[in-house]
Amino acid sequence: MMNNSSGNRGSGAEATHPDAHPSSPALLNMNHYTNKKSAAESMLDVALLMANASQLKAVLDQGPNSSFYAPTLTLIGISICLQVTVGVLLIFIVRWNLNDEHKHWRLNFMENLATGLVFIIVVVNVFITAFGVHRPNRSD
Repeated sequence: MMNNSSGNRGSGAEATHPDAHPSSPALLNMNHYTNKKSAAESMLDVALLMANASQLKAVLDQGPNSSFYAPTLTLIGISICLQVTVGVLLIFIVRWNLNDEHKHWRLNFMENLATGLVFIIVVVNVFITAFGVHRPNRSD
């Protein structure tokens, strides 16, 4: 006979499967997992936003006479806009309770949208890097 309560870890709020072994860990709390994942994604988004702000400053310092000025400026603008959008999506994702089954479809859509936008941000930033943002050489 199995004892379901002896192998539980955590707050005790999580239930274990009836066929689980006594030494198996408690089930994963998906709400906590999703919140931690979204928080980590937000931190990476902030880091990339800071990098894009630095690149924007460098492009503006180079001036419109530099090669690829307009495309680089446009790509950085697109990247920053998408990052702000992802940041807002992540705020909504973290605030909603994943355990509410009525919101599963909406949260799933928002997670997929955020993931797709992050992929687009990565692609845009590859092109920003390919065009090359260089600090102007000034000999003052």
